Amino acid sequence: MEWDRDNTIAQFVRDRRKKANLTQVELSDFTGVGLRFVRELEQGKPNVMTDKVNQVLLFFGHTLTPTPMSDETRRNLGK
Repeated sequence: MEWDRDNTIAQFVRDRRKKANLTQVELSDFTGVGLRFVRELEQGKPNVMTDKVNQVLLFFGHTLTPTPMSDETRRNLGK
């Protein structure tokens, strides 16, 4: 799998961190995850650990949740 800097979670974390005027180091310290993890998360690394993703998202008042896909999205996954 390729890294996708523009995936929804990477964009969300990066945008929220910047709006909170935090560095990646500060976000790492506040959330208790490693700096490398924050960097990889913001760069869209595939296969990150969901428990650590939730640690970061909880800092911003969010969590990972299953979201229904549209029929169009399902069709595009099959391509």
